[in-house]
Amino acid sequence: MEPMLKGAAPQAAPADLIKDSDQTKFAKDVLEASRTVPVIVDFWAPWCGPCKQLQPAIEKVVKAANGAVKLVKINIDQNQMLAQQLRIQSIPAVYAFFGGRPVDGFMGAVPESQIKQFVDRLVQAAGGAPGADGGPGDEIPELLEHAKAAVAQNDWDLAARVYSEILGVEPTHVAALAGMARYHVQHGDLEQAKELLAQVPAKDKTNPDVVTVQASIDLAEKAKEAGPVDDLKAKAAADPKDMQARLDLTMAYWANNQRQEAIDELLAMIKADRKWNEEAARMQLLKFFEALGFSDPLAVDGRKRLSTVLFS
Repeated sequence: MEPMLKGAAPQAAPADLIKDSDQTKFAKDVLEASRTVPVIVDFWAPWCGPCKQLQPAIEKVVKAANGAVKLVKINIDQNQMLAQQLRIQSIPAVYAFFGGRPVDGFMGAVPESQIKQFVDRLVQAAGGAPGADGGPGDEIPELLEHAKAAVAQNDWDLAARVYSEILGVEPTHVAALAGMARYHVQHGDLEQAKELLAQVPAKDKTNPDVVTVQASIDLAEKAKEAGPVDDLKAKAAADPKDMQARLDLTMAYWANNQRQEAIDELLAMIKADRKWNEEAARMQLLKFFEALGFSDPLAVDGRKRLSTVLFS
């Protein structure tokens, strides 16, 4: 990867290689832009000392990549709603987006060498590493888009075939491993899903795709203990203050693939008593969001509604 970052010959950097953005332009500057080139988002604030240490280093590495990645900087003080939606709890926080979704990230002011490794992984995941040779890895970004489209259409068998093809080229490809694991979760084979996630390198365990699948596995195992939906609905209706019964009902909804109902019930619980059992309802809701994935419409809408409840 080093030759790619430094390049044999200097190239003019794109005009928008590094830019400041905000929550009104996030979709265009990050999500849309990441469909053609990976976009790194640096969440910072003027009062954050570590942010000031990180920014020069990350800008240096991005410039050295000669357009292989872009950098967008977002001041969380001026974009609090976006920070809440993305669950930014401490800064500096760096997220990488590709294909319109988060694919990697890290927290804190890490050394420049670690930033370079981060960019290396991102460029490789985008198909940049094999591209110099014109090798089979050139097809990976397109295959990932095919798999994503298949998942959107709920065609998990097609998605699994595409992920298998990617793994045939790159056996440790994180997105493909996570995709295959998610396929097995959908089919109830949790053990096979766990085996696939076990193959993910330790440095990639916090990858958003991996986190999503792990959350799905955790919820699927917990959902096995849920009782019948009708019985729990009757119990919760008989005593709306029985928060444990209502929490159990959300798991029953989840087990029954009633995702919207599960989210609605948890939001109602948070509104009624957000501090109950050390904010158990909110923690359960965040787990649901993790399992759904960052860009899932239910999760996007749910995060907005949660922000409204918490800050009303």
